[in-house]
Amino acid sequence: MFEWWNNLSAILVFDILGLVKGTKLGDAVHFFIFDTIKIFILLIVIVYLITFLRSYFPLEKIRVYLSGKNKIIGHILASIFGIITPFCSCSAIPLFLGFLQARIPLGVAFSYLVSAPLSDPVVFALLISMFSWKIAVLYVAFGVIISIVVGLIIGAMNMEKEVLIEVKPLDNISYTEDGTLFKHRIKESWDYSLDILKKIYLYIIIGVGVGAFIHGFIPEDFISKYAGGDVWYAPIVAVIVGIPMYSNELGILPIIEVLTQKGVLIGTALSFMMAIVALSLPEAMILKRVISIKLIGIFFGVVGLAILLTGYTLNYFVG
Repeated sequence: MFEWWNNLSAILVFDILGLVKGTKLGDAVHFFIFDTIKIFILLIVIVYLITFLRSYFPLEKIRVYLSGKNKIIGHILASIFGIITPFCSCSAIPLFLGFLQARIPLGVAFSYLVSAPLSDPVVFALLISMFSWKIAVLYVAFGVIISIVVGLIIGAMNMEKEVLIEVKPLDNISYTEDGTLFKHRIKESWDYSLDILKKIYLYIIIGVGVGAFIHGFIPEDFISKYAGGDVWYAPIVAVIVGIPMYSNELGILPIIEVLTQKGVLIGTALSFMMAIVALSLPEAMILKRVISIKLIGIFFGVVGLAILLTGYTLNYFVG
């Protein structure tokens, strides 16, 4: 989707600025420029579209439907939607925010936030080629299960008051017959999306900046040394080291292959990858403007524990 911007940002960094591709500085600057603008674009477009569309559709009925007896369906649908819209942990935040603006239940929104970075169809295919069908299916299955369980837990805790971004109410009135009112609706949606961007842009810049700083720093030697073999604490080390880091699945998969070749058990290696892609320090810094620190802590704690249990389960049954 953003290949065009990836190419343009590469030209800017390596051709115009003269930084060397493949060096830590060059790659970090390229990563920062590419990811920051990408998230800005996603944020504006998604918030604009959802703000505009929710005035024409009975989203309140959808919210009630997802909050009632069919709530489990909402979590399943959010997890599936995450599979077909695979973003990294930071890039998934704009759509997560869009869910909140549409008054989708908080737990359902979190199911998407977990599923999107964890469940990439391309990664599924690569896991088959690197390991086996069984490993690929188990990885995706655990990713979906984690996203649903996390969403259900957070939803049951009634944490809506911990959302910091104000949801602007819009009446579901059709303006299609009046051009003036229709243009007003467009302007109102645009102004609101810019207002949201103004509130969190600094956190995005700081968060992606931290991500750029640690980008490419994957301590595979540390992991293979302290989390290798079948030591009981191996998944714990992998998850603790992985959580602060920031990468997508495609970027970390080659490292996972190397780790397994060095004797790291598959459950430990995959829990390391899950911790990196589902949780990250940059993600927490961006979310800090959207939800409270308390809710961020609960989110990271529940997801981290679920990933840890996944690692132990895979180590026990797969090895």
